[in-house]
Amino acid sequence: MVAPPDDDMLAARTVSYAYGGSPALLGVSLSAREGEILAVTGPRGCGKTTLLTCLAGQLVPDGGEVWFKGVPVHSLPPLGLERLRRDHFGWIGTEPHLIPELTAWENAALALMLRGTGRRAAKSAACEWLDRLDIGECARVRPAALLQSQRQRVAIARALAAGPSVLFADEPTAPLHQADRAQVLRTLTSAARSHDITVVLATHDQEVATLADRTVALLDGRRVGSDPSEAEGRAACSASV
Repeated sequence: MVAPPDDDMLAARTVSYAYGGSPALLGVSLSAREGEILAVTGPRGCGKTTLLTCLAGQLVPDGGEVWFKGVPVHSLPPLGLERLRRDHFGWIGTEPHLIPELTAWENAALALMLRGTGRRAAKSAACEWLDRLDIGECARVRPAALLQSQRQRVAIARALAAGPSVLFADEPTAPLHQADRAQVLRTLTSAARSHDITVVLATHDQEVATLADRTVALLDGRRVGSDPSEAEGRAACSASV
């Protein structure tokens, strides 16, 4: 195994995965640099979620390789994967999966406290992100008393408060109304750029994809089309020979 170039924060090489013999990914390759927002687009059922879960170390691919900063994610033992996800990766899904017994700020601070951050510092970071997502007034409210859109914002605050190197966002604004989506996406993208967070964003919404630096399209588990930036890179390499 040879690690990808040093400027790749995250890379996948010919990743394949099947559910019960039914292929979900067929030899997908991609890479993302530090601080880059990469959108993975395509219709529902094309393999976007499966790709993100393989990249995030939640699934071990049947074939191919996944690398994070020169570390072979695909061959890490379970404990190594758990530490990687805890210390370096953030995840936002279509469902918030909050702990009902905890308040909004406690849910948002959970990843930090599990990492060993003191309660006061974790609360400060969590409340800062709840404020930025316009739900600071809900900090002491438990999930059952929140609207679905508010619960989703808490989940987004939880992911951002932990300061991940890579943030995986699987249709993160799906539960939100159109007006809320724009504000949340602006917060998410501005946070990524200001904190040099690499974002891998799965979406079937082309309007959402326009916020990304680059786009990778999937169809029936395969990468389709070409990436203009990669084409430019190949052209530059050819010109220098």
